Amino acid sequence: MNEFTVEVVVLLIGFFLLSGVLMTKLTSKAGVPALVLFMILGMVLGSDISGLIYFSDAGLAQTIGMFALVVILFEGGLQTEWRNVRPVIKGAAVLATLGVVLTTAVLAVAIHYVLGLGWIESFLLGSIVGSTDAAAVFSVMSGQNIKPKMSATLEMESGSNDPMAMFLTVAFIQWLTLDDFAFGNLIISFFLQMGLGLLLGLLFGWLTSQWMNKIKLDASGLYAVLSIGFAMAIFSLTALVGGSGILAVYVAGIMIGNRELNHSHSILRFHEGFAWLMQLVMFVILGLLVFPSELANWDLISKGLILSFILMFVARPIAVFVGTIFFDYTFKEKLFLSWAGLRGAVPIVLATFPLLAGVENAYLYFNMVFFIVITSALLQGSTISNVARWLGLEAPPSPKRIHQLELVSMDKANAEMLEVEISNDSPYLNSLVQDMDLPDDTVISAIIRQGELVMPTGQTELLERDVLYILTDKKQVKALKEAMGEEVYV
Repeated sequence: MNEFTVEVVVLLIGFFLLSGVLMTKLTSKAGVPALVLFMILGMVLGSDISGLIYFSDAGLAQTIGMFALVVILFEGGLQTEWRNVRPVIKGAAVLATLGVVLTTAVLAVAIHYVLGLGWIESFLLGSIVGSTDAAAVFSVMSGQNIKPKMSATLEMESGSNDPMAMFLTVAFIQWLTLDDFAFGNLIISFFLQMGLGLLLGLLFGWLTSQWMNKIKLDASGLYAVLSIGFAMAIFSLTALVGGSGILAVYVAGIMIGNRELNHSHSILRFHEGFAWLMQLVMFVILGLLVFPSELANWDLISKGLILSFILMFVARPIAVFVGTIFFDYTFKEKLFLSWAGLRGAVPIVLATFPLLAGVENAYLYFNMVFFIVITSALLQGSTISNVARWLGLEAPPSPKRIHQLELVSMDKANAEMLEVEISNDSPYLNSLVQDMDLPDDTVISAIIRQGELVMPTGQTELLERDVLYILTDKKQVKALKEAMGEEVYV
């Protein structure tokens, strides 16, 4: 790429971004996860096919992948509504820990006999693909009408199980490469990483929300930049003291996203776009790292298919049915959770760890993981909606709320603009605006109905899924929340 002029490089970047954005539209219509086409784009741009870009730096790919995961997990946390995940948090936590261990163990047995690897090597490869992927799950679930219990469980699990998979991967690499490996130290390290990750995530999340409301910046757009800076700091500081940085950043995102925050709408919009950009960059980079000629091998394909099917139809279901045995999930819900355990970027990023550690058969691990991820994304990701419909787990269509109004900065005024959705159990469903019992100094500024702006009057009737923008005194926020119920976003 050194021989390219600046203009050509900029053109390639523009083509890369335009292609990625257009692919998201194509994938949503075709029902195929965007990550598949992003990785294919990377493979096409790579040296094996077009020869435009030669890329084989696993270390750089890992760094970019980890940065992207921080952005994606933080955005996923910001978008997570605590009221949805609270009922399923225990089940999701078990799936994120015990579920990963069970998946790793079952798959390791299959790997040992299918690939003929030693037991430690088999457990290493099993741990690499043992976790579901946050980027894949967030991307796929955002476009599906799945019952909240299912989507909340999957999103919470995928956002919190990466630390377990990463811990196991590093542990098995150390077992293979270190002469003085101590299993006892491994157990202590696990509880230290998870405990610090959780505690520091909660602490930094609370502190960040407090600081962001107190810091006054000249431009409202800077608050979004400030938030991503905090996310990077949370990840790094937690990791530096021995905690799980990716767990901390996800927990902090949940903490921040469920607290009152100035400029929350612009912050969420920024993170949504930035997370998509980082998904695009990450999957393309990982695609560049793959050489298709190495995948065009019948032995690899046949064994990869066998392991993919064992993962999807044996290992994951065992993990789900055992992990949820003490929780309130129906048989059909367990079947759906078993099928919706998507693999994505995290296994491919983890597959770079053996490459950098110089582990024997590291390239076999990487190619096998890539094949399993593609198979999972194509087969499971494209059929989630159909499986949910077949199992009766579809929710009524509820279009994802886009922040339709650009809200005025309120941080220098004694007022808050709240966004309220009228749900089917709202106390004001089918009521007139003039009949609403709202606190003093409260005004309904606008109503969004089926994507169109409605100027409210006293005679305006409130319909299901109407989105109200309500301006109120900051002192009245709590009273307004109590009056409107749970469907309040601040």
